[in-house]
Amino acid sequence: MNICVYCASSELVPAAFFADARALGEGIAQRGWPLVYGGGSVGLMGAVAEAVHAADGHVIGIIPQGLLDREVGYLKSDELIVTTTLRERKQIMDDRADAFIALAGGFGTLEELIEIMTLRQLGYHDKPIIIVNTDGYFDPLLQQFERIFELRFTDARYRRLYTVVPSSAAALALLDGNRS
Repeated sequence: MNICVYCASSELVPAAFFADARALGEGIAQRGWPLVYGGGSVGLMGAVAEAVHAADGHVIGIIPQGLLDREVGYLKSDELIVTTTLRERKQIMDDRADAFIALAGGFGTLEELIEIMTLRQLGYHDKPIIIVNTDGYFDPLLQQFERIFELRFTDARYRRLYTVVPSSAAALALLDGNRS
């Protein structure tokens, strides 16, 4: 099972977020699952990839040439796929993934999460989407989701599009239950 992880490229976030990213990477590798991610070497992205490798796992990085040119690519990836655009990057990540996990992140992470949720809502895939709510990071977004349901901008049945868990360990346990 290929696990796609969306997360921050910032090096400035609190240590708890790095700890959860490393725990996720280690857990992915221990289960023999390849990591599919945005190909970065910095921030939580780098922490997840390095943890996968430290536990002898397989890393599939997908990065646009423009970001690679800024020297932020994880060149130690087992597979490093270089794309022309961010849209192409996301399509390859979507295609290669069997499940999606969102750790804390900025605008790019939020955009990737919302898009993959929308694609599931529209029936383009039925892959698990897990939001890891480390230290309540996603609480305001989850409140907005509830407002969307409450005001009927979407049907309450779409709560099934995603699952929220408090930690990477909980995300891994959830996926363990989804193995066939």
